Amino acid sequence: MTRRILPLLAAACATFLQNTVLSAQSVAVTSVPISHFRFGSEQTRFGALEFVGGFEMRAGEREFGQLSSIRFLTPGGDFVGVADNGHWFLGAIERDSDEVPVGVRDFRMQAMVGPQGQVIARKADKDAEGLEIFDDIATVSFEREARISEYRLDRDGMADPIRDLDLVVPRNELRHNQGFETLARAPEGGALAGARLIIAERSIDTNGDIFAAILEGPEKGVFKVRRTDDFDVTDGTFLPDGDLLLLERRFSLAQGIAMRLRRIAGANLRQGAVVDGEVLMEADLAYHIDNMEGLDVWRRGDGALIVSLLSDDNQSFLQRTIYLEFVLGE
Repeated sequence: MTRRILPLLAAACATFLQNTVLSAQSVAVTSVPISHFRFGSEQTRFGALEFVGGFEMRAGEREFGQLSSIRFLTPGGDFVGVADNGHWFLGAIERDSDEVPVGVRDFRMQAMVGPQGQVIARKADKDAEGLEIFDDIATVSFEREARISEYRLDRDGMADPIRDLDLVVPRNELRHNQGFETLARAPEGGALAGARLIIAERSIDTNGDIFAAILEGPEKGVFKVRRTDDFDVTDGTFLPDGDLLLLERRFSLAQGIAMRLRRIAGANLRQGAVVDGEVLMEADLAYHIDNMEGLDVWRRGDGALIVSLLSDDNQSFLQRTIYLEFVLGE
């Protein structure tokens, strides 16, 4: 009798666990406004960007934090993202009457599941860093156990992956915990015709340039991003004109923490190229920044092009989860 019952109990438990993780759970988030980007300054203009506003997010739930990448489903409103502790997160930005971001509502998180519908347990397997959304398909890049996976977008609960994509970059060129960090999709009307591309954090070649790849289309293949001033790439997205906007981070004991935004000409993105670009803004700990890892760009109702930035707090009491918005001049 026991031999017959135990397999049934195991199957029932597996079904229960699968049903539990296939729904996003609400997380109570409080927000602290950030009214000035530079500490103790009324300055609003920073390089090519103008500060709009932002806030710090706080929550008591153990799963909250380590937010790595964000993509808006509606302009400046509903969003979905991935956290490098192996979670999806969803919600919407709340705004005041002047359209300044003041907090989030309906914030939810859900553990990512593997091919069998079970929660991914190993950190190396669930280190989600990059995200792109198109036609209800969410593409996610994983850094440590390198892979690029597609999922069907479901705001009520994300299921297991549909398929994995070709890495293009040779696996032996990816450094441990410095692999694929950025995933972006080019405009359909541009030279890359809607192709997705991937950029590593700090997997570099013998010249010190960062490995990257175009994942599909006629230019499919490896290219490189010039690494300068010890900055590593943490996220990227395409601008309406086809240029690529990169978010980068620097951390060193000598120089501390810094972030910058760099613009790469879309015309230069092709197989075999080594690309570099103009620095639009740079900020250090004299500003309201932390470990900046998430980036998206969207069009506000008045036509302004908005850059949204998000930090990964590494679930450390010494760090913060920060959301910031800037207008990018065109």
